[in-house]
Parts: sequence; structure tokens; C-alpha cells
Amino acid sequence: MWNNSLSFSSRIAAAASSSAHNQTPSLLLLRISAANHGFFRRSNSSGASSPPSAVADAIKLGLRSPEHVRAFGSSVAAIDPMSLGALSVAKARDAVESARFYGRCYWELSKARLSMLVVATSGAGYVLGSGNAVDLMGLCCTCAGTMMVAASANSLNQVFEINNDAKMKRTRQRPLPSGRISIPHAVTWASSVGVAGTALLACQTNMMAAGLAASNLILYAFVYTPLKQIHPVNTWVGAVVGAIPPLLGWAAASGQISLNTMILPAALYFWQIPHFMALAYLCREDYAAGGFRMYSLADASGRRTALVALRNCLYLLPLGYLAYDWGITSGWFCLESTLLALAISASALSFYSNRTMKNARRMFHASLLYLPVFMAGLMFHRVSDNQQYLTEQNSERIVDVSSSLETFAQESESVDHQKKVKRVAGGAQARPPVAFASVAPFPFLPAPSYAFP
Repeated sequence: MWNNSLSFSSRIAAAASSSAHNQTPSLLLLRISAANHGFFRRSNSSGASSPPSAVADAIKLGLRSPEHVRAFGSSVAAIDPMSLGALSVAKARDAVESARFYGRCYWELSKARLSMLVVATSGAGYVLGSGNAVDLMGLCCTCAGTMMVAASANSLNQVFEINNDAKMKRTRQRPLPSGRISIPHAVTWASSVGVAGTALLACQTNMMAAGLAASNLILYAFVYTPLKQIHPVNTWVGAVVGAIPPLLGWAAASGQISLNTMILPAALYFWQIPHFMALAYLCREDYAAGGFRMYSLADASGRRTALVALRNCLYLLPLGYLAYDWGITSGWFCLESTLLALAISASALSFYSNRTMKNARRMFHASLLYLPVFMAGLMFHRVSDNQQYLTEQNSERIVDVSSSLETFAQESESVDHQKKVKRVAGGAQARPPVAFASVAPFPFLPAPSYAFP
């Protein structure tokens, strides 16, 4: 028993005496520490009041202090390659999961699909306002700034409506009602992306675009959002909010707003009314449970809701002609836009005639199809500045030629009139007596000829 329990110090001394000429004490201690890795971890977990026997025996090898041995043993225990690899993998996995979790929360807070639709309308406005050449860098900065501002507005909307969203089936699984993210976290996210988006627009485009973005954020988050629980007019205020991004894009490209910029905003304004009327009719029970004052809740039969949708669909009819008449697009867009407006008006008329969920859903899908086709046609058939300039020059030449012809005709008529007046005056002039004498009493005399100018 005693032979099997020889002290650890005698083993260390024997090992030291056998390799004293070839190895240094530090290398020897590294080998001993690697062999007794588990022992050192147990010695570190013990109290500092009584140093372990391994530390006391190792001092005999010529080390400076027990603290040095303890620190060296701890470092050796911590630098285990297997444990380091597993720890790194676990940390990387945790980081990926955390990034995925918060990325999903930010995606839902921002209402990313709705925000991308806003970005599409802003980008279309930028292209329409660019003229001949589109600045791709400016377009990217405009789209990025619009995306950040829209994400901020949608996030603030969910912060203010957290209690309402918790009562609705459609929204109760959002990050804030479900408790996946805290309100201060959401407010910090919304504030940071809103300020960053506005600053990006101000630095890379112009102050007019940045001002439109900031005003739209305020209008959506602090006017439209609380108004949804107060009065049904919130639908029309929301339509104004949706009509501003094309103006933002046009202002970012050209630095000004003119009458030509109103085609796409007008289309968005009138389009949103039937779109949201159909949505409000389909989700009436959900909106009532959430405490929102939508127009369809005060219309049990749905007749007024359908009539409002049909009326605003009809307002879309003249937009194609106006775009052609103002020189924004070619004549083909006038035809295409009219056909699109007739199609969505037909779906609204069907819903007005028979107010069922099926017809409301059909009008909703027609509205989803109308907007991207309208914007694509508007950009495809747009007239560049060169074409507009040539058209204006041709029209000016036509006007000049017609005015020249009119002036020439007037001058010709004036000359003819003057000649006629002179002839009439000359014909009425009294002839000398010899002329009459030559004609009547003396017919054998030649009558004098008078030359009138």
C-alpha cells in the first residue's frame, strides 16, 4: 500500500534528476502539467488557504513561487485545443442564431414588403424625374434612404399599436405583442434607422427630398396611426402618405416639383382608396376587435364602401391622357392606362353590384395587379428630355409657319383691298370734257385713254 502511494514529489524529483542535463524546468513542468491536467484543475478549484501538494513539490524544481505554478497550470488547462474548438463553434452558433432572431424581428417591425413597395414608387419617381440619363448612385441612395425612413415609420406604428395588435389574429404574432422584443429596443431601432435614412437623403440627394421623407414619417407615425382609432378619415390621410414617396424620388432626381410630377402621386392616391376599402371589408371583424375606426365598420351593408371604391377607380381613367398631354409619356401609355383603369373599375363595379367576400377579394387582387403594371408602363413609355425638346421645337415651328402663312394671307388681302379701293376711286373720277366731246358730238375723234396707277 505504501509502495503504491509514493509521494508525487519523489516522482517529480526522479524525473528531474533523469532529465536535468537535457531539459529545462519549464519544459519539464509543461510535460507534467499536460500529464496531470485534471489534477491542476482540481487544485485551482480548491481554496487558496492551503496550497496543494503538487504545487509545493513543484517548487523543488526551481520555480519562483506557488502563484507561478498555479497560473501556469491554469493557462495550460485553458489552452486545450478540443475545448477551444468547441467553445468557438458554440459562440459562432450563438452569434448566428442571435443575428437571425433579431434580423427576423427587424424585418417584421419594418413591414419589409410594404416598405419595398414604397421604395418602388420612390424609385419610379426618381427615374421619371431624371430626364435622359439616370444616376445609378443617386437612385441607390434614394432607395436606401426611403427604405430606412419607411422602416422607421412602420416600426413606430407598431410601437403605438402594440395593444391593438395583441387583440387581432392577423397581428398578434408580431415581435412586440408576442414579447420577442422590448419596446425600448424597438424605439431605438426605429429612431436610429429614421435619422440615418433622412441624413442619407440630405447628404446624397438634396434637402427637399430629406424634408419630404421626414414629413412623411411624422405624418404616418404621429397623425395617421393615432387617427386610425379616432375617425374613418384615416384612410384618406393614409392615401396622402402613400402619394408622397414618388414626389420624394422626383425631387431627389431633379431638385424641384412641377405639375408633371403629379401623375404618379395622383395614381397612388386614387389607387389606395379601393385597395384599402377592399382590405377593410375583408378584415372587418379583425379591425373591430383591434379598436380601429375603419370606414367599413359603419357600413353594415357595404354599399357605401363599394361606392367609394368605384368612384376612386373611375378617377384613374384620365391619368393616362394627362400623362400623354403633358408630354410625360407616349400615346401608347394613354391606351394602356385607360384599359387598366377600366379593368379595376369593372372589379369595383362587380363588388358594388354584389357585395360578397369573393368580389371584395377580387377587387383587392385587381388593385395589387394595377399598381406595378401602371408604374412599369409609365417608365417604359416615358418621353426623354430630347424627345420633349424635339416635340416642342416641332410644335414651335408649326406655330411659326402657321403664323407666317396667316401674316402673308393678311398682307395679300390688304394689298388686294388697297388695289380694289384705288380702282373704285379711279373709276369714279370725272373725265375731262374732251373725252365726252369725243364720244358724243364728235364720234370721228379718237377718245383719250387714261392710265390709272
